[in-house]
Amino acid sequence: MTFKGPIQQTLLAMFLCSGEKLITVNALIEELWGTTPPATVENALQANISRLRRTLARLEPRRQESRLATRTSGYQFNLERAELDAAKMLETVDSIRARAGNYRRRDVADLREVLALWRGPVFGGLTGGPICQAAVAKYDEYRTAALVMLYEAELAGGEHAKIVPELRELVTENSSQECFSSLLMIALYRSGRQTDALTVARQLRTNLIDELGIEPSPAVQDLERAILNHDIRMRQENTELPWLSYRSGRAA
Repeated sequence: MTFKGPIQQTLLAMFLCSGEKLITVNALIEELWGTTPPATVENALQANISRLRRTLARLEPRRQESRLATRTSGYQFNLERAELDAAKMLETVDSIRARAGNYRRRDVADLREVLALWRGPVFGGLTGGPICQAAVAKYDEYRTAALVMLYEAELAGGEHAKIVPELRELVTENSSQECFSSLLMIALYRSGRQTDALTVARQLRTNLIDELGIEPSPAVQDLERAILNHDIRMRQENTELPWLSYRSGRAA
């Protein structure tokens, strides 16, 4: 069963990302119609709320209590955090940051599990209003952090050759993201492919200049020099690479 139309999809997305937080009528109106609401906006909102309730009831015919509760100043969605894949991803990333890289194998398994839940863009590419847009930005940031932490952990475990194809795909999809290109450069160098690693560095510089009009960051430039000069910091046994953030728990 699908939720037809952008208003129904935005309503559902907004309630899902808000958890059990109360959403006021004014916030709902702004999310759905922005600064140009219809003349009969309250009636339109109530009609869409009722339609969403009916769709949800058809999805869960055995559920006695409606997911969507009416409150004095707005609406509240009854949802346990454990029911949301996104919540699981956020909690996993935060837990691994707290562990600070002390359980590498467990971290890799947990990160691969939650990243496998990710299917396409957040909310299917729905734009939405301020609430949905903030949620999309947050989830995207956490996914990037999860990916960086995963491949940093894999590098720390000597899995550089295994992750090269995965990193190449990420670099292709995110041509101006320094974190993925940096990880690929390190993985290639440690696989005995210095020339390929330097090619990635040159391509990243070209992409940044063409797309954003900027040069690579000092950290990326330092990494390129380290690869060019066979810096001792690039050795496989060195898991404390200064260009990476996994051990310190910072998102790249």
